[in-house]
Formats: sequence, structure tokens, C-alpha cells
Amino acid sequence: MSATGSSGFAHTTPVDPSKPKLPGSLNVNRRLSQWLRFSADGVVEVHPGKVEIGQGILTTLGQIAADELDVDFGRIRLVAASTPASPDEGVTSGSLSTQDSGSAIRHACADARRIFLSVTSQRTGVPIESLVVRDGAFHGPQGEVGSYWALANAALLEVEAAPDAQPKPIGERRIAGTSVQRLDLPEKVFGTGRYVHDMRLPGMLHARIVRPAARGATLLETPAAPEGVQLVRDGSLLAVLAATEWQAEAAAARVATRAMWQVRDTLPEQSHHAEYLREAAERGERSAVAQRDEAAPAVARTERRSFFRPFLAHASIGTSCAVAQWAGDAVTVWTHTQGPYNLRADIAKTLRTTEDKVLVRHMEGAGCYGHNGADDVALEAVLLARAVPPGTPVRLLWSRAEELGWGPFSSAMLVDVAADVAADGSLVGWRSHIISNGHSSRPGRAPVPTLLAASQLADGFPVQPSINPPMAGGGGAPRNGVPYYAIPKLDVQTTRLLEMPIRSSALRGLGATLNVWSIESLLDELAEAAGEDPVAYRLSHLEDPRARAVLEKVAAMCGWAGRVKREGWGLGIGFARYKNTGAYAAVAAEVEARERVFCRRLWVAGDAGEIVNPDGVVNQFEGGAIHGASVALLERVTFDRRNVTSDNWDSYKVLRFSEVPKVEVAMLNHPEAPFLGAGEASMAPTIAAIAGGIHQALGLRPRSLPFTPENLV
Repeated sequence: MSATGSSGFAHTTPVDPSKPKLPGSLNVNRRLSQWLRFSADGVVEVHPGKVEIGQGILTTLGQIAADELDVDFGRIRLVAASTPASPDEGVTSGSLSTQDSGSAIRHACADARRIFLSVTSQRTGVPIESLVVRDGAFHGPQGEVGSYWALANAALLEVEAAPDAQPKPIGERRIAGTSVQRLDLPEKVFGTGRYVHDMRLPGMLHARIVRPAARGATLLETPAAPEGVQLVRDGSLLAVLAATEWQAEAAAARVATRAMWQVRDTLPEQSHHAEYLREAAERGERSAVAQRDEAAPAVARTERRSFFRPFLAHASIGTSCAVAQWAGDAVTVWTHTQGPYNLRADIAKTLRTTEDKVLVRHMEGAGCYGHNGADDVALEAVLLARAVPPGTPVRLLWSRAEELGWGPFSSAMLVDVAADVAADGSLVGWRSHIISNGHSSRPGRAPVPTLLAASQLADGFPVQPSINPPMAGGGGAPRNGVPYYAIPKLDVQTTRLLEMPIRSSALRGLGATLNVWSIESLLDELAEAAGEDPVAYRLSHLEDPRARAVLEKVAAMCGWAGRVKREGWGLGIGFARYKNTGAYAAVAAEVEARERVFCRRLWVAGDAGEIVNPDGVVNQFEGGAIHGASVALLERVTFDRRNVTSDNWDSYKVLRFSEVPKVEVAMLNHPEAPFLGAGEASMAPTIAAIAGGIHQALGLRPRSLPFTPENLV
């Protein structure tokens, strides 16, 4: 993320291991012309493989390019990702966009600058060390001697990036580190049609899916199509197409009441969901995440706790949408996917064709931190467009009930933790067992397609259990399951469930939202038992100076040392380093307990390494904290034995604007340090901080999300 609720491992061709390693995504997309292009009219086109999903990444990448090339920011044009015109950067997720794409673009632009100056030096005889670049023009001692634009057609970028290219020193960056205006906002503010939802093509048909009557239902019989409407069926995939959106909407509703389905119970009892997870774990796939066995003081006592998290929905405010159009045996799809190449791979598998027959063009859609229905709706649009004459574009829009009821969910989770404590109260041992479905069913990563419609076709594909990204990429269910604190003895295990009654995939933070809360909650208890201040107790177990710095900063921001207990109010604290390798975040939360718990204020201290756009990074930490508050206090997918029942805003509750806490963010900038990503770091510590605040307000330790009255017993 930047934003992205999940690990961004890529669908790419392996690199020759004998070649020198290049920064970020440049290592697997090594040709400079894949990344940037100069035009004779004075424009620099930058072609990232990462996509804009509301996190402002295109602005950040443009700042990096402008700085390295020494051109005015206004000359930069960020080109939306498409296959095969853009570098394959996998998925925009895991808070990896600046880290992977930013470092690649910085190096590629530095190399391009070197190449163009070298050629100009050779042609003019001016020593390269005497050349300076001013807004794209090359100046020597006697004046201007060339420019990027003069050499735009010389094919100088049709080479692999040199490993020894040297980006600018920190002190020479002019644009990186400043809050320039975001490139994507003007069109959004003035409604000029930037979203895929706004796309209209000549002769376009509108489509609606008729969803099954239950999970796992089989379509037995379809009614006749209403007048002026085309009915499309393939196995249990049923849809209508019409000339107008409203015709399609009405026809789908009518067909839904007349279609006949064979239904059965496929979902567990929600009232016994935690027990179901524990029982299903006996048939799951258990593995060790991390183990450590160092010398430690004797164990005086052991504290054991269990924590539960329900399924969570992505709950995008705008619903998923795509437009598809066939031309002969090839198809183009316009989509707000987070992984164009990964989506292309699964569409090709579903169609049983080659990937070169599928062109994926990214257009922005509703913001989403994680794997929502964007990929599913893209495949459905492609399948429906195949049923009409070639050249006819088909636009498919999901309803609110589809978005909340049929997209992938973040898996329900259960974790059992045990903390060993020495006689002096210090934490000397940690054991945990994390039980969950996998946290990724993103397309492009399995031998068979994982998209919703792929399993519903007459010649469809079996649904595979979701996977967990490798721990080297941050993990899935066990993400942040290994405490960042100094603990001599450690044993963290996870069980991936192989039964998946509800499709699960990535949502912002993945397993971190449960794991950080469980770790921080137990640390609060241990501090209280030892008679120590919770912040001081954490600091006594933290060795990383940057971790200590954010914790100390947030304590100062919220007035932790001088806090005064008030009836019905509480102040809690939470800390984590995202994925234990990414950005640092410490959060303090002030809560008020009334008829239910409200979060009134949040203080966030963050460290994301080098900050390119300060305003953008603050927005990310602020947004993550608000998202965390919504998950902590309200969000939960509900279901009966056949269907998800939380398919509207009344049954799937999120924070209303009137309930959003006041948020104060302070960032500790480290321009000398690598990018660490900002989109996901603050979410999980916020949940932990709210839990701590609830304990101070009510004397309760929450054990189940969300922290609603029925769970606070």
C-alpha cells in the first residue's frame, strides 16, 4: 500500500542469477525503456507497474523521477499500468509501492540522466562533470548544449539499467520531501471521469450478475429473458445484458425471482465460529513460523490467553466495476485491479488461452486496501463480453449486496498465546499458535484461477484453499505474529485451514490486526502484574532505537505521563513495526464507554524511513488508524448456514463520519534510510491501543473483535 492490504510478491519471469541485483522492481524489469520515455515536446512519461488506488502513489513516484532527472514536476506524466506496456511489478500491496517501485524509478532515472549527459558530452566535447541539468536542459560553461528532448528519439533507453548508477545525494533532492499537490485529485474533485465506473464506449451494453441463492448452489433452470434483454448462462454463472443500466438492473431482479437453484448448507454456525476454527485446525496444515531458544532467567509463571477475530469485509464505498471488449480472439479489459499481470494470468487460464490474448488496462476505482471484488468483476465482464458480437463493449457493475456479500473476505482468525514471565516480571518466553485460512487468493499465483466466476462455469475450476505469502514477504496469517520485543525464548506456530467455506484473501494488514493486538494486550497485562507503566514495560523489552523513538514520541504527544483517570474514559497504547521489517507505528487511543465504546482521539507516531511526500504519508497513517478504529469497534461479517447476511450498510457497520476520532500524526523522518511504506503500519497498533483504553475505562480485557457490548463481557 503504499496501500495495499497484502504481500506484493510478483508474477514475473525469474532473473538470471549471474546478473547484478538492481533496486526494487527494476531487478525483474531491467530495461530502462520499460520505466520512462522522453518526448520531443518536453514531457517525461513514467510507466510504473504499481497502480493508484487512492494512496497517492503516482504523485510520490513522479516526485522521485522529477528529482533524479532535474526536471520540473509539471513535466512528469504518470502512465497508468497496462499489459504488456508497463513493467510487471506484481501487486500494489504490502506497503511496498515506494519501496519497490520508488527505488526502481530512482535508479532508472539516475541511469537515464547519466546516459543522456554522457552522449551530450561526447557530441559537444564538454566534459560530463561540467554539465548541469536545469529543467531538462543541459548546460555547460558556455550555455545550453542539449536536453532530454533533443535526444528523445535516439533510443538511448533501450538498454538494461547499469548497476552502478548513482542517485542524487540526499542534500540535492528538491522535490522529494515536499508535499506537492497530488496528481490524481483534481479530476476526482471536479468529477471529470477518472474512474472506470465513468467509462462509456459507443454501443456499450450494461450487465448485471444474478447471484446464486446460496453459497455452493447449482443453477438448475433459467427463465426466459425479459424483452430487450439478453440472458447469458455458463454453468452456474447467470447474467443479463441490456442497452441501459436501469434495464439491466430491473431484468436481473426479475430473473433472480424465477431462476431455480439447488441449494445446501455449506457454512458453519456463526455462534460457534471460534470452536469451528479450532476443530478445523486438526485437519489443517501446521508449520513453524519462528523459534528461538536463548539463555533466560527461570520462569516464575505463565499467562495464557486466546483472541478471536471474525471475517472482515473490504467494504469499499464504491462497488467493483469493469469494462471488457473482444476483438477477434483477443480481449481488452479496463479494471481497477491491483495486479494487472496477475489478473491477466488468471483470465487467460479461465479462457484456456495464452496471456498475449488478454490486455489489461488499469483505471482507478473505489479505494481498497486489499483484494476486493475488482479482479472478480473483471473476469465476469470478459466472459459476458464473449457472449455478444465482437467489438461490443460490456460494462459490469456490482451491487452493494454483491460487494459486501460475494467479494473475498479477510479470514476469521484465532490465536492462543502463552507468555513466560521471570520473577522480576520480565518477559522471557513466548509461545503462540495462529489458526486461520490463508490470506491470499489473489489471481496469478496458483496453477488454476482463483477468481469467483472461474469456479462457477460449466467447465470451471475447483476452488483452492487460500495461501499465505511467505514470511520473507511478510507472511499472511502469521504477519506480525512474532513479537518485535527482545524475548529469549520463542515458538510461533501457525495452522492454515484447508477448508474454506467462505473465500478469504488479503485485507489491509492481513494477520497483523489480530497478532499485534494479542501481543500488545498481553504486554499490558504483564506490565500491570509487574506494577510497571505499560510504556516503560515495553521500552524495557525494545532494543531497536527507532522503535523506542516512536513509542516515546506518542507517549509525549498524548500526555501519557500526566494522564488522569476519568470515569468511563480510558487511554491505551499500542506499538508494532509492520511485518517486523517495515514502517514503525505507535498509537495512543482515548476511548469513551457509553452505550457502546467510542474512540474519541488517536495520536500516531510513525517512522516510514525516507518520506517523499509528507502530506501523503500523514494521510496514510491517519487513514490506517481510522480503519483500525472501525475494525476494532464495529466491523464483522455475519452469515447463516447458506449465505453472508451482512450485505448492506445496516448489517455491516463501519464508522460514520460523526464517529471518526480526531487524529494527530507525527512522522519521524529518516531521509538517509530506505523507504518503508506507510499504508498499513498504523492499523493494527490502533486496535491494540483501543483495547488498552477499554481496559482502563471498564476494567475489561477484550478477547474478541469487534469491541461491541456483546463481546465485552
